[in-house]
Amino acid sequence: MDLMSTEDEQHVKSRNPEKFTILDKESLSRYTTDTGKILPRKYTGLTPMQQRKISKLIKKSRHMQLAL
Repeated sequence: MDLMSTEDEQHVKSRNPEKFTILDKESLSRYTTDTGKILPRKYTGLTPMQQRKISKLIKKSRHMQLAL
């Protein structure tokens, strides 16, 4: 059988920005510059709601000193 186990499914990263968590360092780093600034919607291509959520996650992640 080629069915994936539940362990394999948990390691797959979601591409939907609305499902990111503060622990998704690689995913969130796509939305920041090398100096750590959050990219504007013009460059990210996110909807306003998604951009707000990503911005809040990045700020929480910084506050918790997890990333970026």
